[in-house]
Amino acid sequence: MDFALSDPIPWKAKDCGLAGSIHLGGNFDDIAESEREIQRGEISKKPFVLLAQNSLFDATRAPAGKHTAWAYCHVPNGSAFDMTERIENQIERFAPGFRDCILAKNKRSPADLENHNANYIGGDISGGANILSQLFTRPVVSLNPYSIPAKGLYICSSSTPPGGGVHGMCGYYAAKTVLAKEFGKHF
Repeated sequence: MDFALSDPIPWKAKDCGLAGSIHLGGNFDDIAESEREIQRGEISKKPFVLLAQNSLFDATRAPAGKHTAWAYCHVPNGSAFDMTERIENQIERFAPGFRDCILAKNKRSPADLENHNANYIGGDISGGANILSQLFTRPVVSLNPYSIPAKGLYICSSSTPPGGGVHGMCGYYAAKTVLAKEFGKHF
């Protein structure tokens, strides 16, 4: 889900307003139960929500004085269930008044994602199983998965190590590859 917001998200925990990404789910047992429900093919009433609030750190993400956020949760592969209310409920649970900040929103289900990009089979944005044997075989067999055969082109996505759910790290490692190969800088 993408949100256009009138104000920053009004988190109960003020430190959440200092983070680029937030993981919402309550305690460990709540999060584990939400993920077990998905494995059983069920829709969680209190989903584990991952949320990014990029406009807090990048003013180009929203008009002056406004904000943006995006959030998602796990659902069974290929689900067309509308999670809008459940995602908003989870955010509101930790940030009372969140709904009052919403100016506009856009949602996409896993089925919508697949319709938009045929590589997202069932809504899987990671390009398939995130398993050890694929770490060095996507998109081509290589010791450096960020460097592709086309000279000067590099890839960073959840299809590269360390994989989906490790926000920002794919881009970080891809940037290190570019700096090393193009400029001889090693970090």
